[in-house]
Amino acid sequence: MFRFHIPKTHLSFSTLYSRYKPLILLFFFSFCFFAGGLIARIFPASETTLTPASRTFISSSHSFVLPTTENWGLSFQEEGKAPVGNASFDELKKYHAYYARNTDQKVIYLTFDCGYENGNTHSILAALKKHHVPATFFVVGNFLQDNPDLIKQMQKEGHTVGNHTYHHPDMSQIATQETFSKELSDVEDLFKKITGKSMTRFYRPPQGKYNTENLQMAKDMGYHTFFWSLAYVDWLTDAQPSKEEAFDKLLGRIHPGAIVLLHNTSKTNGEILDELLNKWESMGYQFSSLKDLLKTEE
Repeated sequence: MFRFHIPKTHLSFSTLYSRYKPLILLFFFSFCFFAGGLIARIFPASETTLTPASRTFISSSHSFVLPTTENWGLSFQEEGKAPVGNASFDELKKYHAYYARNTDQKVIYLTFDCGYENGNTHSILAALKKHHVPATFFVVGNFLQDNPDLIKQMQKEGHTVGNHTYHHPDMSQIATQETFSKELSDVEDLFKKITGKSMTRFYRPPQGKYNTENLQMAKDMGYHTFFWSLAYVDWLTDAQPSKEEAFDKLLGRIHPGAIVLLHNTSKTNGEILDELLNKWESMGYQFSSLKDLLKTEE
């Protein structure tokens, strides 16, 4: 650590400042740098949780570089417009990854993450059938094991069953292709055992945790990775949002080309989905499948 000595003198402050200006400025900027870092740690930037360990980062910048390791996050900056993601449409597309469709067309791609079954999936399927809405259900291993009849119903009613990994781990911590592949291939094998058909290779990283190596691994396996552009806190079964809270988020932040993430475990989702689909339709939105999204993008 540097030291400097200012001798006792009757020189004026301005004279002292001029004489020791370089050292004073060096001390000042060093202090600001370390103080700023400390403040940033104590008072982090404003953020809103969307899924467990998945955060929405509020930023005024539109320039993002695809991070090495990250939790998927969104910045909603203009009502009726797609939010800005951790990475741009073009950056993700290199890895066959998407979080929305870049379009002005009022189309919604509805998806559900299925960690387990607690009685709400039947209501969700009924609402989808009533409105002729195709959806993608991203499932984990235990959901497949415990609910083969629901899986068959999803297939029969025109929905897509996607891969949410077998054990729902933090995939960003997986370093080898072999381990990564097993998490996905075990789901594929069980799906084929249940349905007799090969699984559509759509992948959603658990909790939105990912890195660029993972995205490349999924691409090398022939998968397309799907994040989301709209979600809300619906997974806490003991603290379910009210109907009004759900509509506030799901209607206020809807936008053309949205990939919407909902959880099948949500009682609120099961109760409001029919009315929610009606409201989106009254706003001029139509519904399409992720398979159709790929046709427009590739």
